[in-house]
Amino acid sequence: MDSHMKTWLLIADQVPRRGSLNMAVDEYLFARARKGDETFLRFYRWEKPTVSLSYGQEAARAADLDFCRANGIDIVRRMTGGKVVLHIRELTYSLASSDTETFNPTLQDSYRLISLALIKGLALMGLSARLAPASPPSYARGTMPCFAFPAKGEVEIGGRKIIGSAQKRTGASFIQHGSVPLDKNETLLKAVARFDAEDTGVNMTSLSEALGRPVAFDWAALRFSQGFSKFFGVKLEPLSLDEKAWQEIFGIEAERYGNHAWTLKR
Repeated sequence: MDSHMKTWLLIADQVPRRGSLNMAVDEYLFARARKGDETFLRFYRWEKPTVSLSYGQEAARAADLDFCRANGIDIVRRMTGGKVVLHIRELTYSLASSDTETFNPTLQDSYRLISLALIKGLALMGLSARLAPASPPSYARGTMPCFAFPAKGEVEIGGRKIIGSAQKRTGASFIQHGSVPLDKNETLLKAVARFDAEDTGVNMTSLSEALGRPVAFDWAALRFSQGFSKFFGVKLEPLSLDEKAWQEIFGIEAERYGNHAWTLKR
């Protein structure tokens, strides 16, 4: 292996975690990436069905809060933009970096590079995916959920969205995270999300549907890891977060993502 290859730190989280903790881990990694030259790639999952709102969404306009409460569905607010996402049986990735040599210093360009790396991972699974063209204007303006349509630059298979992603930037530093359904549950998505009156369709697929067989989290995480490594020409070094890191993460969770008032703010 080339000794000049860059090394990224890889977290393949084996423990499904509550949504507020998942979001706190991502913010912690973003903060670390902003301080130094480390790039973090993380794969994770959710311990129970969770709706995530984007940073700026009004909770009651984006999701049916009463339905979520009545059915034990958690609600969290991300630090990123985008639209409402239902996290259930999925693989979630996040990538945090300040590496301007590897990533273009604009949201659109870095987003496209990450999408191409994800497509490489899908190819290693035997799937042919592509970058989506522009989505309908009604999707951009409306309250429809993330998986209603593939937005421009997102990843689709056969015209249906397979990965939904969002990014936050501060100067040259960014974090991007995204949802890859292992299985899809359109019925539950339609129940939790607020659709515009004229648009009730969901144009999505899942890894299991696309491959025609059940897909395990670890199997998919490995192939996405290989896809990122091959596409960007980097080594991936496993990272375990230590006790000091977890104490910081729990503090972030308590202040924001686990704070009901923060989650439901306008």
